[in-house]
Amino acid sequence: MSNDDKVVLITGAGSGIGAATARKLVNSHRLVLAGRRLEPLEELVSELGGKERALAVSCDVGEWDQTEAMVNSALQAFGRIDVVFANAGFGASRGFLNESPEQWRSMVLTNVLGPALTIRATLPHLLERGDGHVLITSSIAGRRVLPGSLYSATKHAATAIGEALRQELREMHEENGIKMTLIEPGMVDTPFFENRPGDRALSDDDIAAAIVYAIAQPASVDVSEILVRPIQQSI
Repeated sequence: MSNDDKVVLITGAGSGIGAATARKLVNSHRLVLAGRRLEPLEELVSELGGKERALAVSCDVGEWDQTEAMVNSALQAFGRIDVVFANAGFGASRGFLNESPEQWRSMVLTNVLGPALTIRATLPHLLERGDGHVLITSSIAGRRVLPGSLYSATKHAATAIGEALRQELREMHEENGIKMTLIEPGMVDTPFFENRPGDRALSDDDIAAAIVYAIAQPASVDVSEILVRPIQQSI
């Protein structure tokens, strides 16, 4: 490991897919771990080898000033960002008579505005360098509408944001090598669920392995989408 290792910025890194991805990448990358709660991030930094390998940053990605500060902290600490994993997100009960308008607002800000602001804050640096990789956590719910699911609508938006970025990179900027990958999990046994699905679902490590695969591809290969389901999931 050296200071030349690539730097990966992960939002929603305190648990689940974000934390699992950090654990898989730490031997070959330096990490910027962002999330709303600082304590689990700092615990993960300690687990992964301390501040030389990872940086914990408190950030609500639905707020521009915090997202901009997150990116500035990453650049000050490590001098570069190679991979941006816009992973922060959470869900809601199905049914338009469930949950509160306040919960909906917070979810939309995190799931929709969050990846957009993360892109806005990191894209100038990636374009200046001419390479890099942006990954966005969408969902199978971002391909198929679920009954009464505003969460599904937010993930359709995340899918559209990812594809819009991919096309922008190819058509609206001078030639560059920046990649864009949508990660679309089926059911995953993570703290996302109040009632954990257990063996019927994928593990967060399964999704982290897919992320590692996308990142590891040659410079000429852009893996645009990865849809991963547990083998028993029918939809």
